[in-house]
Amino acid sequence: MKVEEFVSVLGADFYTGVPDSQLKALCNYLMNTYGIDSSHHIIAANEGNCVALAAGYHLATGKVPVVYMQNSGEGNIVNPVASLLHDKVYGIPMIFVVGWRGEPGVHDEPQHIYQGEITCRLLEDMGISYYVIGEETSDEEVRQCMDNFQKELKQGKDVAFVVRKGALQYDGKVVYQNGNTLCREEIIKCIVEQSGDDPIVSTTGKASRELFEIRTGLGQSHERDFLTVGSMGHCSSIALGVALQRQDKTIWCIDGDGAALMHMGAMPVIANHRPRNLIHIIINNGAHETVGGQPTVMGNLNFSEIARVCGYPNAVTVASLEALKTELTNAKERRDLSLIEVKCAIGSREDLGRPTTTAKENKENYMRFLMS
Repeated sequence: MKVEEFVSVLGADFYTGVPDSQLKALCNYLMNTYGIDSSHHIIAANEGNCVALAAGYHLATGKVPVVYMQNSGEGNIVNPVASLLHDKVYGIPMIFVVGWRGEPGVHDEPQHIYQGEITCRLLEDMGISYYVIGEETSDEEVRQCMDNFQKELKQGKDVAFVVRKGALQYDGKVVYQNGNTLCREEIIKCIVEQSGDDPIVSTTGKASRELFEIRTGLGQSHERDFLTVGSMGHCSSIALGVALQRQDKTIWCIDGDGAALMHMGAMPVIANHRPRNLIHIIINNGAHETVGGQPTVMGNLNFSEIARVCGYPNAVTVASLEALKTELTNAKERRDLSLIEVKCAIGSREDLGRPTTTAKENKENYMRFLMS
């Protein structure tokens, strides 16, 4: 289905969401049509944030908004759907567009498998009527479904379209780029060199994939690295948990701007506990690169300033390899909580692979290394 027709069927003029590769056609259409326009389209920090924002739009206009997300974001919307939108509470209507990663019978990455199994069940448990769109779904079928949904929306209920891989098509192109020069892979390689035998916790997406390939290229073991393949936004909290319990080791956290933004409340918690053995590195390219390159709000903001306000005793921003090496060395030598924000270009190798170990093998190897 052409995304232009899908948008016409939805009949909405306000969209908010967190980008997803399965919904790349929709995301690119919205960026080409609206960009980031507070009147029509906002990329928010996390999916619960989107729901609340869309609820405010409805309160102010009486219109029905659209919230788009990957199915992994369903967990983030459970609370606002159940305690804000539900027709037993305020009865705020909303249309959800959900990218179906990990659909049963379709090969996907391990972090998507169980989420894919329960995607529709979660919608049912939240009282959200849904319709699945696949490549074979006709435009007329989607129009008929939307007509049927109108009755529920008018009753203050929520509905959803669950989008299978390849269901939406868009011929328009969007180029995502920034003015930064450092590439993420060289940043991570520098971190690997400076960290030595210290344990690392790396974030969801390409950062963990690149870390795995760098270790392989150097002929090194992967046991030092916990690759956070799912649970976007939580790697810094995982690193905090490790650091507090293993104060004999320096723990390095490789984070991303979209992930750090998604659950930024982790930063004041980390600062409050001030683990002196934690080095928190945020690679900031101002983009949700893994799912297509759509912008985050962090491209023009400064994580180091935010970290200092949260209570980090040491926080800097760097944009060159030389400055990065200097700050990594300083952080390792000072033995105090440190944050290093690294400004990064958008882009990665076309032939970037994926970890060849399973998630459980990664966990078990990492635990053995921590306890050795």
